[in-house]
Amino acid sequence: MVIKAADMLIARRADTRARADFATWKMMAKLNGASALPPEAQNFLAIYKKIAEQMSDAEASEATIQEMYRTYYAEMGGAGKAPEVPARTREPVADTGNVTAFRRLPAKKTTAADPNAKRPMPVALIFACLVVVYVAIRYYWK
Repeated sequence: MVIKAADMLIARRADTRARADFATWKMMAKLNGASALPPEAQNFLAIYKKIAEQMSDAEASEATIQEMYRTYYAEMGGAGKAPEVPARTREPVADTGNVTAFRRLPAKKTTAADPNAKRPMPVALIFACLVVVYVAIRYYWK
């Protein structure tokens, strides 16, 4: 049986959605928020709990995700049986030890010995200039 590209796209989306939803629902169940989940989510969590009694947690999670995937595939309009979605290859995380810890930058040193150093213009001087300009404009308009 040949799988169309559109069906494969639907399959990838269904798989991604199933994995994301399962992780979310499982976390909410751990945080005692399962009662706030929709009925569909509660059904899938019940399936997960039944399967988890018979096999390991990782295998039960994957089996539940596959069940969710098949359901989502049909909901999204996939034709026929849900195809196998190739597992995503993830690059192994290598602990190379070249991570630099964040450090606070040293404080800037102010040197009074440099006569050419720019001094910030005092706020009072800027305000005085603005007042002069305002008065000049008001005087000009009269």
